[in-house]
Amino acid sequence: MKKQFVVIGCGRFGTSVAKKLTELGSEVMVVDKSEDVIQQLSDSVTYAVQADPTDENTLKSLGIRNFDVAIVAIGEDIQASILVTLMIKELGVKHIIAKAQNDLHAKVLYRIGADRVVFPEREMGVRVAKNLISDNVLDFIELAPEYSIVEIMPLEEWIGKSLEELNIRAQYGINVMAIKNGIDININVDADEVIKNNDILVVIGHNDDINMINNE
Repeated sequence: MKKQFVVIGCGRFGTSVAKKLTELGSEVMVVDKSEDVIQQLSDSVTYAVQADPTDENTLKSLGIRNFDVAIVAIGEDIQASILVTLMIKELGVKHIIAKAQNDLHAKVLYRIGADRVVFPEREMGVRVAKNLISDNVLDFIELAPEYSIVEIMPLEEWIGKSLEELNIRAQYGINVMAIKNGIDININVDADEVIKNNDILVVIGHNDDINMINNE
């Protein structure tokens, strides 16, 4: 059964999330006050609704409580963001992700029921910075302050050797989750897998261990 998402507020962040979730095969409803925004999104998502999300009766009529996940992506209006998060929590949405403008905003969102708070601009800034300071890192996802999933290019001395020979887990403290080569991705990585020149390794580990590889 497909997961159902509702995205409330369709600025750059909300629009990007809604379109990507739809591309990945989920059912997505977007809600925004702007008629222009809704018209632009109507062909890109499952349902596009022009409505005032700060009106509780509107949220009830849209059946918000039936969605698996709600993403509150309201931009500059912190009061509206808090109000909508509070209302959809009271209406029984199972999982709420909310966008925050600052740390105080995030604290309030968590206090009133958000399950996860995101800082899209801040997180993108961290991602870009980490990619810029390392030639090896192609992309990363921060799992926790100290742990990440990272796409890295293999070190030159790894080429032509198997994972068993390299003993990456013991030598470097990281685990190889997958190996990408062009459009192919191998998620069932065996110990006898030989690393090729154009491979990209998807690894998980402590940031200190990952940084040690980057500095070699």
